[in-house]
Amino acid sequence: MTVRVAVVGAGVSGLAAAHRLRTLLGPDAAITVLDQRDRTGGVLHTIDLAGVPFDVGAEAFLARRPEVPSLLAELGLAGERVQPTGAAPSVRAGGRTLPLPGGTLLGVPTSAARLEGLLSPAAVAAVAAEPARPLSWTPGDDVAVGGLLRARFGDEPVDRLADPLLGGVYAGRVDALGLRATNPALAAALDAGAPSLTAAADRATGAARPPVESGGTPAGAPVPSTTAAGAVFGAVRGGYARLLDALAAASAADIRLRTTVRAVERAGGGWRLTLGATTDPEALDVDAVVLAVPAPALARLLSAVAPGASAAAGAIELASSAVVALAYRPSDAATLPRTSGALIATGESLAVKGVTHSSTKWPHLSPDGLVRLRASMGRFGEARTLQVPDDELLAGVRADLATLAGISAAPVAAHVQRWGGGLPQYGVGHLDRVRDIERGLPEGLAVAGAALHGVGVPACIATARAAADRVVAALTAPVAGKPSSGPVRP
Repeated sequence: MTVRVAVVGAGVSGLAAAHRLRTLLGPDAAITVLDQRDRTGGVLHTIDLAGVPFDVGAEAFLARRPEVPSLLAELGLAGERVQPTGAAPSVRAGGRTLPLPGGTLLGVPTSAARLEGLLSPAAVAAVAAEPARPLSWTPGDDVAVGGLLRARFGDEPVDRLADPLLGGVYAGRVDALGLRATNPALAAALDAGAPSLTAAADRATGAARPPVESGGTPAGAPVPSTTAAGAVFGAVRGGYARLLDALAAASAADIRLRTTVRAVERAGGGWRLTLGATTDPEALDVDAVVLAVPAPALARLLSAVAPGASAAAGAIELASSAVVALAYRPSDAATLPRTSGALIATGESLAVKGVTHSSTKWPHLSPDGLVRLRASMGRFGEARTLQVPDDELLAGVRADLATLAGISAAPVAAHVQRWGGGLPQYGVGHLDRVRDIERGLPEGLAVAGAALHGVGVPACIATARAAADRVVAALTAPVAGKPSSGPVRP
């Protein structure tokens, strides 16, 4: 009998889940991918920017995680992986653009941090004095990152380092982001008895994988792209569209776009999905389901079959953002600093939250000599600032580029990409919510995506593979004397 699996969501998580399902279940399985959009990719999107494929969602992946390189190799795309240059990032603070200091863990100073110039002498002294101050920490606690850092270091290091770095990843505010989900290495060092926050950052750096994937989200910030150990990030030549198209082809799934999934419910020993308009619904019966959708949709679809998991998903808030991509003639962008980009500190009178100098960071994005940039706008709670016409967003970015880089000429090409509700907010207690989601799922139903264990592409792929493994294990488990129902391949 043919095994039937539905994957709801055709972003990278859904397509990676479909690919993994095909690998495990073989050519005879009927895999259907459903998405209400008119394209695959979700918050990954590659456009044509003045004749060159250019990503206006995530632009990069964390190279030290294995998921993307392994998947590219599986799909025959290993040769399309590219590395960034060694261009260093900068930060705009106090009306000046300065090199982004090293020696921090997502803006948390280590003992090696050199913050002179970026911070006032009083703030530098406060950071230096932190290790001598008594620290009260209860292992297992979760707190807002901003509150913890402000209590230990003061406001300046938070506003000029931690908020632009960590807030840039999530399009959020560091004062609302939870420590355990966004900086687990630091939390683990505190749990292990680090006597100060500086000591915890010392223990966490170098010994643990970076906890978040800066640059791998629509709001990705321009952070250091190389270290002494090699490239921190990688990208795909031709954009993420290459990966998405290859996943779709290799999955051999029936991909149905412009299709809304309105409900998921039990149907005999399997599942029934209700599709389409309420006035003319369609039923799709399957043996298992993977939900690779944003948290609000996840909450809605789980409400009837897993109310506890639904409630946990419903507690995850989302931020909206926008990416503005621009291309300039070299002579019009001659004043652009030779850096990978600029983070924008809290309190600066600029509309953008970060600018990536894409052509400087990624040489393959300038085969024709044009200078290509991308600017990120929007933070959690600031959706109203994005509710203006595209030409107003573009004008705001151009004004900021004149301030930041002296570029006043009109671009030869521009594109405004809006991401409404594109980024989940990993607030205090996020890991508890994820645990409640995953533990509350009935057998034969799994979830994947950025709302769970990381907002970057590698983390999404990891959740997709885990979700596919979960439903295949349920499908192939022997039941009451019946043999396994189908092939499982490694």
